[in-house]
Amino acid sequence: MKLNVFHILVEQKHEAEDLQKRLQRGEKFEEIAGKYSRCPSSKAGGDLGEVDSRRFDPVFAEASESLKVGEISTPVRTRFGYHLIWRKS
Repeated sequence: MKLNVFHILVEQKHEAEDLQKRLQRGEKFEEIAGKYSRCPSSKAGGDLGEVDSRRFDPVFAEASESLKVGEISTPVRTRFGYHLIWRKS
């Protein structure tokens, strides 16, 4: 399945929860990703581009596929850390 997703990657669950609250208050996902995400995609505001979800970690893929377009996930734990995932399309 082709998805266009953005994400924020942090080490600790409490960090992801704090950033999730900021997003709920209306802060821009791309700005938070650029400032706090540990993934190289942070330079692009967390944009992973349009990717086949089979290339993702299975937990990340499942969470991404379950989101509605425009929806942001709760913290998702993978072997890399905790993610907030935003499905753009």
